[in-house]
Amino acid sequence: MKVEVLYKPSYSIAEVALEAGEGLNAESGAMVAMSPGVQVETKMKGGFMKSLARSMLGGESFFVNTFRAGDRGAAVMLAPSLPGDIFSEDLAGGSLLVQSGSYLGSSEGVEVSTKWGGAKTFFASEGLIMLRCSGQGTLILSSYGAIHRMDLTAGQAITVDTGHLVAFSEQIQYNVRRVGGLKSTLLSGEGLVVDFQGPGQVLMQTRSEDSFLAWLLPKLPKQSSSN
Repeated sequence: MKVEVLYKPSYSIAEVALEAGEGLNAESGAMVAMSPGVQVETKMKGGFMKSLARSMLGGESFFVNTFRAGDRGAAVMLAPSLPGDIFSEDLAGGSLLVQSGSYLGSSEGVEVSTKWGGAKTFFASEGLIMLRCSGQGTLILSSYGAIHRMDLTAGQAITVDTGHLVAFSEQIQYNVRRVGGLKSTLLSGEGLVVDFQGPGQVLMQTRSEDSFLAWLLPKLPKQSSSN
């Protein structure tokens, strides 16, 4: 599988080249176009309970589409719902914890499952349940806005707002906390942050869905009480 990301970073689309018989798992509704001869199978990935957990707790689709190439190979194009960037990485036995809604697709060797964040992420609405992506193969993620990647060295630290978090290495040290006290958390507009300490990889998105909605919703026309 080869992935080429076009039109970065605002309205990206992933063009995935598949070899003969190779399969691509993708979120429901992510397919933009595909070449002739591609077989599409829709199923509950991992069975009913895993699909239910991924859907209800991880914010992903209950069903996953598998696009399988014919004897001559194939091409499939994927895009996320929101305008933003696409990131692909070849997992070589490692694992990434992915923010809800950022998973776009992966090769069949990548296992996608939910992971309980425990007390560290209990207060983080976006991070209560993370998707754990592990195994051998290519992982394709999306973001709202551009993706900024940081490879932290041992001991290097950074603090990231939870609304701007896309994914991070499972082995990295992290801690979720409020910004200051409860009052400053509510009034600062920042809310919850994650403190990371390397070594490990952190992927951030340059825009926040929550911030956009907070700006947009007050501007929408309100329905009259007489209607």
